[in-house]
Amino acid sequence: MLAVMFLVALLAGLVHVLIFCMESLWWTSPKVRARFRQTPEQAEATRLFAFNQGFYNLFLAVGTFAGLALVLMGHPGSGLTLVSWNCLFMLGAAIVLAASAPQMRRGAFIQGAAPFLFLLLGVVHASR
Repeated sequence: MLAVMFLVALLAGLVHVLIFCMESLWWTSPKVRARFRQTPEQAEATRLFAFNQGFYNLFLAVGTFAGLALVLMGHPGSGLTLVSWNCLFMLGAAIVLAASAPQMRRGAFIQGAAPFLFLLLGVVHASR
Protein backbone atom coordinates (compact mmCIF):
# COMPACT_ATOMS: atom_id res chain seq x y z
CA MET A 1 0.00 0.00 0.00
CA LEU A 2 2.79 2.43 0.86
CA ALA A 3 4.42 1.81 -2.53
CA VAL A 4 1.21 2.77 -4.34
CA MET A 5 0.81 5.82 -2.10
CA PHE A 6 4.40 6.80 -2.91
CA LEU A 7 3.76 6.47 -6.66
CA VAL A 8 0.55 8.52 -6.68
CA ALA A 9 2.21 11.22 -4.56
CA LEU A 10 5.09 11.27 -7.04
CA LEU A 11 2.56 11.60 -9.88
CA ALA A 12 0.81 14.45 -8.05
CA GLY A 13 4.12 16.27 -7.70
CA LEU A 14 5.00 15.74 -11.36
CA VAL A 15 1.60 17.06 -12.47
CA HIS A 16 2.24 20.19 -10.42
CA VAL A 17 5.70 20.63 -11.95
CA LEU A 18 4.00 20.48 -15.36
CA ILE A 19 1.44 23.05 -14.23
CA PHE A 20 4.32 25.26 -13.05
CA CYS A 21 5.89 25.01 -16.50
CA MET A 22 2.63 25.85 -18.24
CA GLU A 23 1.84 28.82 -16.00
CA SER A 24 5.30 30.27 -15.42
CA LEU A 25 7.26 29.35 -18.55
CA TRP A 26 4.87 28.64 -21.41
CA TRP A 27 1.82 30.78 -20.52
CA THR A 28 1.63 32.72 -23.79
CA SER A 29 2.34 29.76 -26.09
CA PRO A 30 -0.56 28.76 -28.36
CA LYS A 31 -0.98 25.26 -26.83
CA VAL A 32 -1.08 26.53 -23.25
CA ARG A 33 -3.35 29.44 -24.18
CA ALA A 34 -5.76 26.94 -25.74
CA ARG A 35 -5.64 24.65 -22.70
CA PHE A 36 -6.46 27.57 -20.39
CA ARG A 37 -8.93 29.09 -22.87
CA GLN A 38 -7.03 32.35 -23.20
CA THR A 39 -6.81 34.72 -26.12
CA PRO A 40 -3.35 36.16 -26.83
CA GLU A 41 -4.50 39.41 -25.23
CA GLN A 42 -5.84 37.66 -22.12
CA ALA A 43 -2.66 35.61 -21.75
CA GLU A 44 -0.50 38.72 -21.97
CA ALA A 45 -2.70 40.58 -19.48
CA THR A 46 -2.57 37.70 -16.97
CA ARG A 47 1.06 36.72 -17.55
CA LEU A 48 2.37 38.05 -14.21
CA PHE A 49 -0.50 36.48 -12.28
CA ALA A 50 0.06 33.12 -13.99
CA PHE A 51 3.82 33.35 -13.37
CA ASN A 52 3.19 33.78 -9.65
CA GLN A 53 0.53 31.06 -9.57
CA GLY A 54 2.92 28.66 -11.26
CA PHE A 55 5.34 29.00 -8.39
CA TYR A 56 2.62 28.00 -5.92
CA ASN A 57 2.30 24.78 -7.89
CA LEU A 58 6.06 24.28 -7.96
CA PHE A 59 6.29 24.74 -4.19
CA LEU A 60 3.54 22.14 -3.69
CA ALA A 61 5.51 19.71 -5.85
CA VAL A 62 8.76 20.41 -4.00
CA GLY A 63 7.02 19.91 -0.64
CA THR A 64 5.63 16.62 -1.86
CA PHE A 65 9.02 15.47 -3.13
CA ALA A 66 10.65 16.55 0.15
CA GLY A 67 8.12 14.49 2.11
CA LEU A 68 8.80 11.47 -0.09
CA ALA A 69 12.53 11.96 0.46
CA LEU A 70 11.96 12.00 4.22
CA VAL A 71 10.10 8.69 3.95
CA LEU A 72 13.02 7.20 2.00
CA MET A 73 15.48 8.51 4.61
CA GLY A 74 13.67 6.66 7.38
CA HIS A 75 11.34 9.37 8.67
CA PRO A 76 7.93 8.04 7.58
CA GLY A 77 5.88 10.00 10.11
CA SER A 78 7.13 13.46 9.20
CA GLY A 79 7.47 12.55 5.53
CA LEU A 80 3.91 11.27 5.17
CA THR A 81 2.62 14.26 7.12
CA LEU A 82 4.35 16.63 4.69
CA VAL A 83 3.11 14.72 1.64
CA SER A 84 -0.42 14.60 3.09
CA TRP A 85 -0.48 18.35 3.71
CA ASN A 86 0.68 19.09 0.17
CA CYS A 87 -1.80 16.62 -1.34
CA LEU A 88 -4.61 18.12 0.76
CA PHE A 89 -3.65 21.57 -0.52
CA MET A 90 -3.56 20.29 -4.13
CA LEU A 91 -6.97 18.67 -3.74
CA GLY A 92 -8.41 21.82 -2.19
CA ALA A 93 -7.13 23.91 -5.09
CA ALA A 94 -8.67 21.44 -7.56
CA ILE A 95 -12.04 21.69 -5.81
CA VAL A 96 -11.88 25.49 -5.88
CA LEU A 97 -11.00 25.41 -9.60
CA ALA A 98 -13.90 23.06 -10.40
CA ALA A 99 -16.35 25.14 -8.36
CA SER A 100 -15.24 28.54 -9.66
CA ALA A 101 -14.65 27.64 -13.32
CA PRO A 102 -16.89 24.76 -14.42
CA GLN A 103 -15.37 24.88 -17.92
CA MET A 104 -12.04 23.87 -16.30
CA ARG A 105 -13.35 20.73 -14.57
CA ARG A 106 -11.13 18.48 -16.69
CA GLY A 107 -8.07 20.39 -15.51
CA ALA A 108 -9.33 20.28 -11.94
CA PHE A 109 -9.70 16.51 -12.23
CA ILE A 110 -6.15 16.19 -13.56
CA GLN A 111 -4.88 18.43 -10.77
CA GLY A 112 -6.78 16.68 -7.99
CA ALA A 113 -7.03 12.98 -8.89
CA ALA A 114 -3.61 11.80 -7.69
CA PRO A 115 -3.68 13.83 -4.44
CA PHE A 116 -7.18 12.51 -3.74
CA LEU A 117 -6.04 8.94 -4.34
CA PHE A 118 -3.02 9.45 -2.05
CA LEU A 119 -5.24 10.80 0.73
CA LEU A 120 -7.81 8.03 0.28
CA LEU A 121 -5.12 5.35 0.42
CA GLY A 122 -3.65 7.08 3.47
CA VAL A 123 -6.99 6.83 5.30
CA VAL A 124 -7.28 3.15 4.37
CA HIS A 125 -3.69 2.51 5.43
CA ALA A 126 -4.14 4.31 8.75
CA SER A 127 -7.31 2.36 9.57
CA ARG A 128 -5.47 -0.98 9.36
